[in-house]
Formats: sequence, structure tokens, C-alpha cells
Amino acid sequence: MDAWPHSTCVAPAAQWLTAQATLRCWARGNPGLNGEERTEVEGYPPPSSIAPSPEVPALKTPAPGGLMPWPGGSLTATMSEAFDCAKCSESLYGRKYIQTDNGPYCVPCYDNTFANTCAECQQLIGHDSRELFYEDRHFHEGCFRCCRCQRSLADEPFTCQDSELLCNDCYCSAFSSQCSACGETVMPGSRKLEYGGQTWHEHCFLCSSCEQPLGSRSFVPDKGAHYCVPCYENKFAPRCARCSKTLTQGGVTYRDQPWHRECLVCTGCQTPLAGQQFTSRDDDPYCVACFGELFAPKCSSCKRPITGLGEGKYVSFEDRHWHHSCFSCARCSTSLVGQGFVPDGDQVLCQGCSQAGP
Repeated sequence: MDAWPHSTCVAPAAQWLTAQATLRCWARGNPGLNGEERTEVEGYPPPSSIAPSPEVPALKTPAPGGLMPWPGGSLTATMSEAFDCAKCSESLYGRKYIQTDNGPYCVPCYDNTFANTCAECQQLIGHDSRELFYEDRHFHEGCFRCCRCQRSLADEPFTCQDSELLCNDCYCSAFSSQCSACGETVMPGSRKLEYGGQTWHEHCFLCSSCEQPLGSRSFVPDKGAHYCVPCYENKFAPRCARCSKTLTQGGVTYRDQPWHRECLVCTGCQTPLAGQQFTSRDDDPYCVACFGELFAPKCSSCKRPITGLGEGKYVSFEDRHWHHSCFSCARCSTSLVGQGFVPDGDQVLCQGCSQAGP
């Protein structure tokens, strides 16, 4: 300055600067690393630095060298020396600066001290840049892009796959599967069903017969089709030869036909025959006891039925029948199986006893 103003001119000028500084000051709303709120002012120091202190006397003609006298003969520094960057100590008059809890910083020092590094370009995210934050990573707005199509993700839905950012379209194209029924993409996050290496939308996985959604219900696959249990039973399941109802589990086979275990019972006494010896007459099953009592010939010796089961072998002569073990001489009890014998009324005798006479 070539000359100092009169003391009466300083106060109005300070008030004008204060008003200008207030109008041009704004809160960034973007805290630095230390969490402080940043305030940026262009061209002027804070009003508190400009407004004269009540303890400082009115300005007078400056002393040589730009220093003004302090009462009592001491000197004080000019305002340009008093308002400096807290980092580099350079004067902030006429420059942009950012006010923090630790004092004012020039823009370069503030960015170098507090700004985050962009995870994409590895450059500092300056105070005047829009900063985006995702999973402990910071990005310039322009760097927050899909790694495949480079579309900006600032205002778009996106996902992260192996630390790479992907827009919804690219993720679906690369990682989503197609519905085996409708051919459309199964969107990430939607409900789907998978079976045999295929994928379906939940609403597309239908019974091949009734076309109702199978959802979480049990189903039966058959030659590429899928059936709910009732439809499969009605369409394919074998039916019991006795009750004609479908067999859903278990069952036995008799005469090449399926039966419910509870349906295969003796026609005579209703005893279950599964796992037991039985025979049949006129296609009806009978247990051994009932068949013997009802249909089998009786042994002429012991009077018990000859069923063909158990010992299995028997001897017949005229209208009479004997178990092998019962076919013996009525006198000496010698077995007559394979031997000559002589009938004697209701009895049979060996040749020796027959010749011996009565």
C-alpha cells in the first residue's frame, strides 16, 4: 500500500468485508478424515480476523516497513502475517481456505492432509469433488462406474462381485441364469428353484399335469417333466389289484400284480399274508391253514390236510392219500414209500405182515 487510510475509514471498510465474507462463506457438508465440518471462504479471512479488536487502538499512519506502532513503543505484525495456513504457514489473504477445528488450511494443504484417495484412480478426492463411499472404499463420482460397460453407478442400482462393481444389466448378463420354463433372466435377489442343473422362477416351476406351482412341495420327475404327488399317482403310480387305489410306498407283488401289504390277506381268516407262505384257489389267496381245512385232501392215517407245503410229498392210492411220513405198515410201522404193500380194509400192510396172517 502506498498510504494508510484514515482511522475513520477503517471501520466502514471492515464492516463491508465482513458482510462480503459472510455472503461468500458456505458449509461444504462433507467432513474430512477427522470428521470436522469444512467451511470454505474465497478471497477474505473470517470476519473475526478483520473486525478490529476493542483492545486495538485506531489505525494511524504506518511506520516504515509496513508495521504500525503499538502503544508503549512495541510493534505488532500486520494482518497478512497473522492469518496463515496451519500446515504450510503461507498467508491466506486473497486465497481460498478451509476452516477446521485445528485452524485454517489452504486448499492444497487441506486436500493433502484430509482428503481420501479414490479406490479407482488412486488420486486424492479434492474438497470440491463429489465423493462416494462404499464398503470402506472412496470414489470420485466419475470413477464410480461399472467395470464392464463403464456406466456411472452414482444413481444406479449395482452389485459387487469379487470386489468389482457391476451395474444390474452387466451382472445379470454375466452371472444370472435363465429360467428353463420362460427363458427370461432370473434376476439376482429373486426367488428361484434349482433342480438337475436347471433354474426356474418360482412362479414358473409348475406341475406338468395340473400346471399349479410346485413351490416347496414334493414332486416326482419323470422324463423331463415334473409332477406334484397327487397328479403323478393318478397318472403313473401302480394300483392295487384288490382295492384299485394307487401304491405310494411299499406294497407286494402277487401273480405279477401290485398289492398293498394290508390288502394281501387270507380270503378265509383275513390274516396278512405278506412274508408268509400261502397258496391260492380261483385266484384268491389263502393261508396254509385255511387252504388245508377248506380244500386240501386229508391224510388217511393222521387225518390232517395234505397241502403240498411243508413236507410237500404225499402218496395216493385209489381215493386215499397219505403224507410220506404217514404211509407205513399198520402193524410193524415200516415205511411203505417205494415198497410193495397190500391194502387191508382201511389199512395198508407190508408184504411180510400180510403173509403172516391175522
